[in-house]
Formats: sequence, C-alpha cells, structure tokens
Amino acid sequence: MAAVNLLSTRGLSRNFGGMKAVQNVDLDLQQGKIRALIGPNGAGKTTLVSMLCGRIPASSGTVTFLGQDVTDMPAHKRISMGMAYTFQITSIFDDLTVFENVALAVQHRLGRAAKQLKPEVLATLERVGLETRSDQVAGDLAYGHQRLLEIAMGLGQEPKLLILDEPTQGLSDGEIDEFIALIREVSANTTVLLIEHNISVVMALADAITVLNFGEIIAEGTPEEIHANPAVQAAYLGG
Repeated sequence: MAAVNLLSTRGLSRNFGGMKAVQNVDLDLQQGKIRALIGPNGAGKTTLVSMLCGRIPASSGTVTFLGQDVTDMPAHKRISMGMAYTFQITSIFDDLTVFENVALAVQHRLGRAAKQLKPEVLATLERVGLETRSDQVAGDLAYGHQRLLEIAMGLGQEPKLLILDEPTQGLSDGEIDEFIALIREVSANTTVLLIEHNISVVMALADAITVLNFGEIIAEGTPEEIHANPAVQAAYLGG
C-alpha cells in the first residue's frame, strides 16, 4: 500500500528582513510514522515548525494538512483539524493544577461531554507518569515534569499530528526512557514530528530523519543513512 502523506510542504520559506531563516523546504510527513527534524542551533527548525502549526506566516510556499491547503489558516483552526504542538519553552498555565491544565485540552475536544472529562484527564496523566501530581499547581512542578505536562496537554487533544519541540529537555535518564516508550505507544495512532537535540532519542524513535542546516534540508533518510551521511557528520554530528 502506498504511503499516505498527512502533511506536506512545497517551497516553504520564511524571511526575517534580509535573513533567510527557512528556504524552499519540501517536506512530507507520512501518516503513522515518527519523523525527526534535527540540525544545529539556528538551523531554522523552530521557524519551520512554527509555520507548520500556523504560529508564524510563511513568506512563500505552501503547507498541506489532511489534503487541505492550510498555508493561510490560523493556528487554532489547525488545532481543530488535529494538529498539536508542544513548545520548546513550556506553555502551561502556571496558576492552574496539573489536572486543570490537561482538562482544558480534553474539554476542547469533548465539548459538553463533561462526564467523560475526569476519567480521560486521569488516563492521560497516567500515560505520562503524572497521575500522582494531578492536584499540584503546575507552576510548582520541576521543569522536566512541566515538559511532561505539556505533552499530556497535547495528547489530551487526541491529535492526528503531534509536534514535539525539544521534549526531553530537562528530563532525567529514567524519564527519557519512559518518554521513548510513550512515543512508541502514541505513534500507533498518531503521526509524530520530533524536534530533538538528543541524538540517542532520535535514533531510538525515528522512522525517518530530516536534517536542516542554514534553513535548508541537507539530508533525509533512515537513522542509519543519516548517521553515515558525510554532510550530516560535518554539519551536525561532529565528524
């Protein structure tokens, strides 16, 4: 069966004044796969992802999601279509409890089905290992736990596409192992785009890797192909 692309870009570019942050990116995310996006700091990864989810407009090019041109669609409409994005800097509600943060995401999806809210929130928190912290104020969590809460908020939307921007930053080794297991489970029903500096996490999870450098794609392939690619070694993996 031919692969189905959940999201595609063609010629996607973003300029900030005279600086070309992202240049002519053609990207295809296959449904049901984990795609990693890697590259050195300043490569344009977050700018690219921000265009995918509608946080910033493209200077040129197109974004297609679920077969629909969403290039000019605002972020909240892309969320309603099934796109969820966790930020490189946490975007939780500090003054709310852990439970209340996830409840907001689940309620957005369930609408008025209030009876289902509590069990779904607790089940989502259990998936990320935060069920015992449901009554804790989110702003009091350690940074790594805040990252896990943000992932729970994304999962609470039951997205078709989950975009994770540096999700393991601040996590302990044990939490990283649990994160890898979680994303493998999530990927059974959800396409994942992973922006991650921890190469061991990338190699453990990704079906395919896209390497960005100076705003351009310099390589794509399997983890084995990327690890052996001389251009990637020179630009990012350190020889």
